[in-house]
Amino acid sequence: MSHNISSTPLGVFARQYLEYLEIERGRSLKTIENYERYLTRFLVASGAKEPNDINDELIRSFRLWLNRQSAGIHEGRQETLKKKTQNYYLIAIRSFLKYLRKRGVESYAPEKIELAKVAERTIDLLTAEDLRRLLDAPNGDDVKELRDKAILELFFSTGLRLSELCSLGRDIDLLRDEISVRGKGEKVRVVFVSDDAKNAISAYLKKRTDMDDALFVGESRRVHADGSIRLTPRSIERMVKHYAAKAGIMDKVTPHILRHSFATDLLYNGADIRSVQMMLGHSNISTTQIYTHITDSELRNVHKKFHGKRR
Repeated sequence: MSHNISSTPLGVFARQYLEYLEIERGRSLKTIENYERYLTRFLVASGAKEPNDINDELIRSFRLWLNRQSAGIHEGRQETLKKKTQNYYLIAIRSFLKYLRKRGVESYAPEKIELAKVAERTIDLLTAEDLRRLLDAPNGDDVKELRDKAILELFFSTGLRLSELCSLGRDIDLLRDEISVRGKGEKVRVVFVSDDAKNAISAYLKKRTDMDDALFVGESRRVHADGSIRLTPRSIERMVKHYAAKAGIMDKVTPHILRHSFATDLLYNGADIRSVQMMLGHSNISTTQIYTHITDSELRNVHKKFHGKRR
């Protein structure tokens, strides 16, 4: 940890907690990196050195400090940290306090930390027509366009996260309709591949001349530190943006919006929320339930069509 906070008793516990997350809980290095940043800022800003230094006043002061932190300038205005970002800090602190309790260390009660109220999340979606135009936008027969077509079809077919799609290997079995993927928290789940996606991947792989293990590789042949030419998340984000512009879509389009489209498409067509939760790899169903708000308009149409017909 930076700022030499490992030299304090609370800092030592924080280091042990991060090691516990990595070794015993199997959390990803990215998660641990984030938790380290949140806890470091908490310990430095609050000045807490012992577990029993954490009390109501210290938590209140830290929340006030957090609420006043700059998040940079946006459209000429100085902005502070979003409530959602502030909650990430509070979740990390709460989790750390639970760890201390588990070890029998006297400190602040984690359940006393309440998260900030955040505005209900809104989800950007593509219309059915925009989605069709986006999927049809890569229409060439060179290796790059075939690759990009395969990526877009696979996103919509599976609802994969960007990081999950980037990590796929070319050894996937196209005779099967499913792929096992390792998602958040190292959890493995099965996603299902449509015929359109399988055909697009097959056409792309037939055109490939390299021997790289990655399913999707860059055409620039830029080699990464591990010797791979695997396509990066940033490259895929740029690619999606390029085809959205080519398809004449004015709204922002990202790989995550394709994941939203996958989920809402299933719900519109009658899939149950639990099944969608499993396919998205959400550990908590409340994360999936955000999509049910989008289908409310569909329910309104059903109500109008069928309600009160016998009166």
